[in-house]
Amino acid sequence: MKKFVLVLTIFFSGLTVLYAQDENDPRGEKIQALKIAFITQKLDLTADEAQKFWPVYNQYDREVRGVDRNDVMKSEEQLLNIRKKYQPSFEKVLGPQRLNKLFNAERDFREVLIRRLKDRQAQRLNILRR
Repeated sequence: MKKFVLVLTIFFSGLTVLYAQDENDPRGEKIQALKIAFITQKLDLTADEAQKFWPVYNQYDREVRGVDRNDVMKSEEQLLNIRKKYQPSFEKVLGPQRLNKLFNAERDFREVLIRRLKDRQAQRLNILRR
């Protein structure tokens, strides 16, 4: 039971870091920089594509982060609508195949970040237990 509570705590801590970032928070800036590098690498963006892609993505990301996550059904619907809204703009720059890669890269980045947060939390707990 303790492990279950610990996992939930770590998970929600990770989500808090991801979605409740203060734009002036150095950790939030670092996470954003890592996310940009991760997505750029996954999409294999050229300089020209990146110049067209990032302004659109940044606007999309602001809208995504603005979604109220208190009501799961409503937030999922809002996220889907935001993706649909930006789909033509993303396809214009990336094409339909790489659009799927974008959404997969976002998911993969969240998973990597959450995994790292869990590992870091576990390391801290091991140190405290000694």
